[in-house]
Amino acid sequence: MAMRTSRSPIRVLVIGGGIGGLCLAQGLRQAGVDVRVYERDESADGRRQGYRLRISPEGEAGLRACLPDRLAELLSATANTRDDSGLVAYDEHLVEQWAPAFEDPRAELPDKIDAVDRVTLRRILLAGLEEVVHFGKNFQQLEQTADGGVIAHFEDGSSARGDVLVAADGTNSRVRAGLRPRDVPQDLGIRTIFSRIPRDAAIAAGLPEALQDRFSYVIGTDGHHLGLMPMLFRERPSQAAARLWPEAGLVDSDDYYMSVFNVHREDLGVTDEEFFGLGGEELCALVMDRTRSWHPDLREIFAFAQPETTFAVPLRATRPVEAWETGPVVPLGDAVHAMPPSGGVGANTAIRDAEALTRLLAAVDRGERELLDAVAEYQKAMVEYATEGVEMSLRIAQWSIKKANG
Repeated sequence: MAMRTSRSPIRVLVIGGGIGGLCLAQGLRQAGVDVRVYERDESADGRRQGYRLRISPEGEAGLRACLPDRLAELLSATANTRDDSGLVAYDEHLVEQWAPAFEDPRAELPDKIDAVDRVTLRRILLAGLEEVVHFGKNFQQLEQTADGGVIAHFEDGSSARGDVLVAADGTNSRVRAGLRPRDVPQDLGIRTIFSRIPRDAAIAAGLPEALQDRFSYVIGTDGHHLGLMPMLFRERPSQAAARLWPEAGLVDSDDYYMSVFNVHREDLGVTDEEFFGLGGEELCALVMDRTRSWHPDLREIFAFAQPETTFAVPLRATRPVEAWETGPVVPLGDAVHAMPPSGGVGANTAIRDAEALTRLLAAVDRGERELLDAVAEYQKAMVEYATEGVEMSLRIAQWSIKKANG
């Protein structure tokens, strides 16, 4: 099939409206590139992916590069108010253990963005893209045209034509499945239960002071592991939006902890089908049961976990990370480098993808670069830093992954 060597301006189709896809759309829109996003969710509120996200220095730089200044300011205004560079680890009896250290040069910056609420982040990433993002579009198949373009076909019978298609549709990418059916992320054998615990209730229940305002990890000798991550809003989202971007539609939330409970599938005592069929109340009850021998100050807080915000996912990783065939279909985020959510590395790597791809596709749009060369340059760099990201996320999650690899 012929691949054109030059055409500008270009139209970019983005399949998937997660963090990476939306960050890319914001960056391309800022650069004046014609971009369209197609998201399978029916609305902006149609997904659950955890509640709080650590933003690395590279992730913050990528967000600030892609977002309009007022949206970057809004994200900073609603970010976590405490330093997020520390991690403390304990056993289930609250005896301190070794933990990896994060070096963060932003520690003293008052407007740093080092942790955010995912719902707030997604609303901010959607702001100003009302005419760009199309919801309820479930990607079905890809068609590459004789002139080197692409056509995306959707389950509702509609289609979209463009010059570039970015596969930003996550770990279960349908774009990848069509092009690279054998390229499937490795199941690490870990099953994770995400939940949300109101901070005031957890403190009232006796959460130790040392765990109240920092990322805490509990390494149970029984093989179960828990992460507790505080989200303390610097400013109430609705208040910040009112002065910076009223149309963002930000919803207020009280401060909370994101709870991440890891258990190996061999220790569940039920099949995956049964486990992933459990509702929020049943998942909360499972965590309560599995931590009944833990320190009382830890065990008590799970009574306040919110069942309606509780869900389970499997942990998977792409090893090795490989470039796709150089052409008009370009991978981004978990579609090409899935990894555990440890430390937010996956989301930050997707943001890094978006920043790099924005710069290169904008140059193609201006006629300054050939598309093939730009895609090749992006993928070469992406494979290198994404491989480092996958390994970093596995190291952070080493307590949980050890059994899966052993």
